Amino acid sequence: MKKRILSAFMALIMAAAAFFPASVHAKTDYSKYSNKPVNFSLNLRDDHKKPSCARPKGVKLKDYDAFYYSAKAYKAKDKVCYLTFDCGYENGYTKKILKTLKKNNIKAIFFVTEQYIKEKPEIVKQMKEEGHLVGNHTCNHPRLYDCSVKKIKKEIKGCAKTMKKLTGYDMDYFCRPPEGAYSERVLKVLQDMGYATVFWSLAYYDYEPSDEPGADLVVSKFKKYHFPGMMPLVHVISKSNRDALPRVIKYMTKEGYRFGEVTEFIKTPHQKKLEEAAAATAAVQETTAAPAQETTEAAVQEATAAPAQEATAAPTQEATAIPAQ
Repeated sequence: MKKRILSAFMALIMAAAAFFPASVHAKTDYSKYSNKPVNFSLNLRDDHKKPSCARPKGVKLKDYDAFYYSAKAYKAKDKVCYLTFDCGYENGYTKKILKTLKKNNIKAIFFVTEQYIKEKPEIVKQMKEEGHLVGNHTCNHPRLYDCSVKKIKKEIKGCAKTMKKLTGYDMDYFCRPPEGAYSERVLKVLQDMGYATVFWSLAYYDYEPSDEPGADLVVSKFKKYHFPGMMPLVHVISKSNRDALPRVIKYMTKEGYRFGEVTEFIKTPHQKKLEEAAAATAAVQETTAAPAQETTEAAVQEATAAPAQEATAAPTQEATAIPAQ
């Protein structure tokens, strides 16, 4: 019994540790993590193999819940494409993009800035209502390696708070660092905040409305650089992207691709914490229930044993009493 009570107590502590945010625990010493600037970039390959990317020496992105393609899909040669959209501000094309995605039953992820949410909260609500993920692209679009830890947290929390306030929806725990500007320290801060960092495995010059690449060029990029598990970055401010999207979907589908959701291969630190808390809570319930069950079983055994004991005792008393009469 004492062992079970001790186990229940330990499970309760585990549940509390999993449930409460990292800020409640011992603070991370971020000075131990390098803040050497890294500008995410790719060495694209036209043989339909995954590209290599710029990363800090000796750092594995997955150790910080950071991704730029699906290793799972790539290894399995699963032809899947994960569409990701960056929304810095609205330029009149997002509704058409959403319409195209809905028509083709495709779910994507949109990374929004606070400015975008304030400008077009109804479009952000539409994204959520139509089943898309909405990730964090910060309040002011800074290069995060130029920010203090406090500033990084303010940028992320502020964007999420505005999302909730203006749309009623919680922001999904995915973050795309503006311009792909990051460091090992940036990744660690985002991870501690519960966020998975999402980079990309295809990008092209599509973020300057005055210098559009043209729909044909956009389609050609997908034709040349597609590979299983890819995550292209698409800016919603581009007319070229709006016009090219139906053609891209048609081409990729013809090539045997499907369009998936990043949650197929990314589990955010936030989600992991929730699952740990749920598992620890279940352990507490199971452990505390066992002693109660044992007590109940003992009571049942005692109750059922008493009549039997009386039944066997009564004839003996009667038999020994008769001769005395």
